[in-house]
This record gives sequence, C-alpha cells and structure tokens, in this order.
Amino acid sequence: MITFMKKTIIALAACAPLLVALPAQAAAPKAKDPVRALKGQFVAGHGVRFTETTTLSGEARTVKAQSRKGTFQFGAQGIAASDTVATSGMGRERVINIGKVGYTSGGSVKKLLPEGKTWYKSRDTGGAGGYLGQAINPVEPRTLAVLIKKGKVTRRAITGKITFKELDKVSPWATKSAPLRVNKATKVSYTLTLTSAGLVSSVKSSYVYGDKSGMTVTVDSRFTGWGTKVSIRAPKSTTVTGKLIGEVPDSLLNGSK
Repeated sequence: MITFMKKTIIALAACAPLLVALPAQAAAPKAKDPVRALKGQFVAGHGVRFTETTTLSGEARTVKAQSRKGTFQFGAQGIAASDTVATSGMGRERVINIGKVGYTSGGSVKKLLPEGKTWYKSRDTGGAGGYLGQAINPVEPRTLAVLIKKGKVTRRAITGKITFKELDKVSPWATKSAPLRVNKATKVSYTLTLTSAGLVSSVKSSYVYGDKSGMTVTVDSRFTGWGTKVSIRAPKSTTVTGKLIGEVPDSLLNGSK
C-alpha cells in the first residue's frame, strides 16, 4: 500500500509542470458613457436620422396623432441644423432650422404665405409639429446628462421621470418645440435604449395631459445612421418671406415670435 502511494505521489509530481491554472473569469466590459459617446459624434457635416410616432390615449381608445421624421446635422459643439417633416391632421409640414434661424413650409402656414412664396422665415422653431412631437432630445449633451442623473441607468437603457420645467432649463429643443401640456410641473416618463457603443437608438416618452384622468401623450422615437454625412441648406431666398397674410397662433408656430 505504501509503495502504491509513493508511486502515485511521484506521478502527480511529474505532471505538475503540465498543470495550468485556470484564468480568472473575465470582468464584464464597462458600460459606455452615453454623453461621451454622443460628443464623439460631433463632427461637422455628419449627423443622425430619426423617425417618431405620437399617439393619444384616453377613454378606452388610442389614436395616432402624428408621425415625424428628420435629420440632425452636427457641428463641433453639437446640433448645427435640423430638417424635420411632420404629418398630422394639419397636413404635411416641413421645418428647417439652421443656427438660430428657422424656415417653415406647408401645414398651418401654407394658406398664409404670399403668392409665390413657399417658406416662412422666423427664429428657430419647432413648428406646429413640435406641439405633438418628442419633447426629449437625446442629441443634446446637457439634456442627456440630466436624464442620466435623474434616471436609472443600465448597460442598455436609461429610465426615469422629468418635469417640463426641468427640461426647459437644459433643452433648447424642448423650449422651442413647446410640447402639448397643461403646466410645467407635468412629469414626463422616459425610456432611452442604448447601442453597444453607448449611443441612443430609441426614446419613448409619455405624460398625462390634464389631470390624472386626462389624455396620455406617448411619443416613440428611433435614431439611426449615427455618423451619416448630412448637408442641410436653407431654402432658396426667392421662395422665402418673413411676412404672413393673416395672424398665426403661437401654438402653430412654436418659437417663431
């Protein structure tokens, strides 16, 4: 028996150099910083596209109120221009914003333009489409940072709630869009989905318009083509006017006055 044990020990000793320690389990890769990932996209002449759908729910029914699509063009510091097209009961409206200047065509202004003019020039605006559009713009670094701070962050999502008052403090997009609401204290629930690179791929927001038994506004936005080459230009000057025939309600030309 002793002889057998000695042989076993000798055999194990001989095999020892061949034994390799198992590697420690690899740590999970660190989640990307969404704000840093966003700023990395700020290259002149490039941008991102988006599409969105707005629905209104109440009294046991849900209706589609608006669809919108558009493009953001970046500069070194952030959004340099945007081009959006909204379709709703007011018709088809296109809004181009370049810096602090906005151009609106179709929709609520179509019948108010002088003959031969197809664009109304104003300061940058959300147009009537902003009234039912996405209030949360994840392409703005300050806005995204606040959403992260107030929300719960996982590897692929950011969820939380924010008031319109808080949004207005950090988001030029929310301010000029003037989304449908009763007061600034209204809370907006949001869910942002992230790609593996930390970029936002979708935003879903919802809030109650009015009291707790009122209508719920839900906006579902999708972002694609990060880094796409983009060139947004102002309309031809011969088609633009700064005057309208008649008076347009502020609610239809958000931010234009």
